[in-house]
Amino acid sequence: MEELAETFVELADTQADEFDLAAFVNLLSDRCVGLLDVAAAGSLLLDHGGRPQVTGGSDERALRLSHLDDGPLHDCYRAGDPIQADDLTVTGGRWPEFSAAAVSAGFASVHTLPLRLRAETLGALNLFRTVPGELDKVTVRVAQALADVATVGLVQMRALRRQSDLAAQLQHALTSRVVIEQAKGVVAERLRVSVDAAFTALRKYARSSNTRITDLALSIVDGEFDTERLRWR
Repeated sequence: MEELAETFVELADTQADEFDLAAFVNLLSDRCVGLLDVAAAGSLLLDHGGRPQVTGGSDERALRLSHLDDGPLHDCYRAGDPIQADDLTVTGGRWPEFSAAAVSAGFASVHTLPLRLRAETLGALNLFRTVPGELDKVTVRVAQALADVATVGLVQMRALRRQSDLAAQLQHALTSRVVIEQAKGVVAERLRVSVDAAFTALRKYARSSNTRITDLALSIVDGEFDTERLRWR
């Protein structure tokens, strides 16, 4: 029970600046093997566009299976529902490449769970066994709890990164606006024109020279650009 509690804490701790997504999916897979009656585990996460982004595995066999283009991981994240394959020797028609590779790797069955929070599915988790048959209900509940905690941690991480990106974009926009206003004042003073006319001159020169107006403004504020070049001809 103590190890399970510690794992929940690890999977929920996604706020660190040095957070590594690949290490996280490997951690999830490793902890599943350590806590559950499974031989191996593999996982797949999607990017913001719903495309496979990162794969993980408790060992090389599970990792290779996570990389395949067919298999229960893909069906699971598309449907958002668990998938149980009790006997991988009879699933060749559904997942030909995956089933053959899994059996060759020594696996006889797989239970796949979605990494899902409400309507949002972030990926899926494969739990492999070396014997055919279903996972018992307790194991499935614990496995789903691990998947759910991991998903909540990932959702929080993505939300924080979106907030950070938005803050950076807003700061950049504000900085650009300040520089442009400063350049307008410099141009207005040196060319003895109104501020509106100064901005018109800045914009016209930027367009004609294929220069970003912010870069032009910065060069004016830094004294690197001769404002006489902005005079109308």
